[in-house]
Amino acid sequence: MEFSIPKKMLMGVSTASMQIEGGQLDTNWNDWYRRGFIKDGTDPSVANDHWKYWREDTALMGEMGLQLYRFSVEWARLMPEPGLVDERAVAQYREELTALNEAGIRPLLTIHHFSNPMWFEKKGAFEKRENLSDYLDLVKLVVERFGDLCSDYITINEPNVYATNCYFFGAWPPGKTGVKETLAVMENLAYCHIKAYEMIHRLRKEMGYTDTMVGCANHLRVFAPKNEKNLWHRISAKLTSYLFQDALTKAMTLGDFPFPMRNYAHLPKGEYTDFIGLNYYSRSTVSGIGDGVRENCPKTDLDWEIYPQGLVDCARRLYEVLPRPIWVTENGTCDNNDRFRCRYLYDHLKVISQSDLPFERYYHWCFCDNFEWVEGNSSRFGLVSVDPETRARTVKKAGRFYSEVIQKGGVTKEIYQNYVADQRYDVR
Repeated sequence: MEFSIPKKMLMGVSTASMQIEGGQLDTNWNDWYRRGFIKDGTDPSVANDHWKYWREDTALMGEMGLQLYRFSVEWARLMPEPGLVDERAVAQYREELTALNEAGIRPLLTIHHFSNPMWFEKKGAFEKRENLSDYLDLVKLVVERFGDLCSDYITINEPNVYATNCYFFGAWPPGKTGVKETLAVMENLAYCHIKAYEMIHRLRKEMGYTDTMVGCANHLRVFAPKNEKNLWHRISAKLTSYLFQDALTKAMTLGDFPFPMRNYAHLPKGEYTDFIGLNYYSRSTVSGIGDGVRENCPKTDLDWEIYPQGLVDCARRLYEVLPRPIWVTENGTCDNNDRFRCRYLYDHLKVISQSDLPFERYYHWCFCDNFEWVEGNSSRFGLVSVDPETRARTVKKAGRFYSEVIQKGGVTKEIYQNYVADQRYDVR
């Protein structure tokens, strides 16, 4: 029932610009909405109006006692046209970073989180090697303009999710469905990460800083065979894991591009991360190449299996590739009525507390209910609710639980009884 958070582990929240900021920007996701591909019809240009309410949100984070905040910059806001920098956007991001630092909340800046300007999307985005310099121009801009206010960076969020959803399943913009295109995007994103890693370190060193931390937010899940005794199920689980995450993780971490990613095999091997960035949500149960969900198990409101032990299992897999401090850059659940979020948090923090791995940071996904990509506003992951009309922010029960855990450095009997004891998962 009771447990303590690892002494060195700081705790905070994550967000992404497209999911919270709002704004009539010329992006791939605003375009995807206009083309009618958002399931509930809600508009990402509205989102939570964080671009307008960032001061209130920062103050609320301080009141909640959050120690960390991971957020992303919006590429189309900073560079609405190729080579054109919007200085007003730069100034506002600088204001936000300054306010976070003054509040004692350490920022972790994500440079790319699924959202592209349409000028980049129309060129073929990350599918074409000749476009990669555009992303590196963004990296250079971010570090030169914000490097004095931020030492911690994520180059790319979930490159495997971006590549497969955008170019294999066709569920996200630009809606393509090709193996060749998916593979090209994965390779190019790994290359971008390596070059961005080198650039960020070089630029901040030139600025006189030696505390730079750079990594990637890797999306990993456990792939388990539906039937352990079935040879094909076991092979499928291993092969799906390799194709979805293992090969790409190796390329981005070590510069080692294994089959089938061979276009950059000539690059020098190295160590291209300062921390293990892990986004963890669920376990997949498979009987063939692909995804699947176990029957009769705890599930979220998006029907993802709730499997807390997988967080440590996935962290260990990354740690075995290259031992580094572990930052859980995302972990959270879709719980539309806040019925089991406290238990979800409790269970995942508990397995961290029992692990021998060097967990240093935990970023809950997410700070507030937001625009959840193709699901729209219908899927709620936040510790804070946002009124769609008034934009009023209200801390949920899970947000209060999280605040008390941070304050107490763990879960006491009283905290458990007040927040967790009466919560149950849906088993279906």
